[in-house]
Amino acid sequence: MFQRMEMEGGLDYAQERLRSGVAPPANDRDQALTEDVCEVINTHDSLSRYPLAISVRGTVAHIAGTVASENERALLRRCVARVRGINAVWDSVRLAGHGAPLVLDIGCGPHKQHAWAIGIDRHAHSGVDLVADLESGLPVASQSVDQIFAVHFLEHVRDLLALMNDIHRVLRPGGVLHVMVPNCQFVNAFADPTHVRFFNQQTFKFFCRPYPGLKPFRPLAIATCTDNILADLQPVQDGEALPSVRELARFFD
Repeated sequence: MFQRMEMEGGLDYAQERLRSGVAPPANDRDQALTEDVCEVINTHDSLSRYPLAISVRGTVAHIAGTVASENERALLRRCVARVRGINAVWDSVRLAGHGAPLVLDIGCGPHKQHAWAIGIDRHAHSGVDLVADLESGLPVASQSVDQIFAVHFLEHVRDLLALMNDIHRVLRPGGVLHVMVPNCQFVNAFADPTHVRFFNQQTFKFFCRPYPGLKPFRPLAIATCTDNILADLQPVQDGEALPSVRELARFFD
């Protein structure tokens, strides 16, 4: 049911690659992890029936396709995130009857994660769609965004708590924030003098617990690599239960 492929051209391109049966070259680790992800998904009757496009690049699982419900999309993300060796799930999975996900890439510079995402940066680099000072907040309506990428950006933000609250504001229920930041123990964390803060895995526990004035997130995947910390976070909506001790222990204990 599953085939490996790149998704650089966006969701429609990935689906076309799926129909054509074209699979890109992969290194041995990524190929093995892709096979593991496919095997795990095939154990779920509610997921194995979907023609999903799956590839793993650098321990990050990329998935495109369509599922019937938010519950199935959440199950898909959860199953893939728990595959040993997968450190993040950057999916482009639609819900049946809905349009393509609205995706922001904040602080993207000239390199967006997806060409079709909306790139926001304070500098007018090639590929930036909206020039804005993100220290002043996201110029986006509340609960209007499906996913946000913040790749090597949060380490440059001075008022991180305010920005995280604004990210929480604009993400829809079920939306996901994808973060990649330098590991504080890696030389690159200190090599760039424009970095104003440092991160380790425990930093993200702060955003998953209740603090006055801070909107909490739920950890979907948190991982430490030699050079980077990766985090997939979902906003906890008003009235929802906070992450349990067990949920936090999975990533932080």
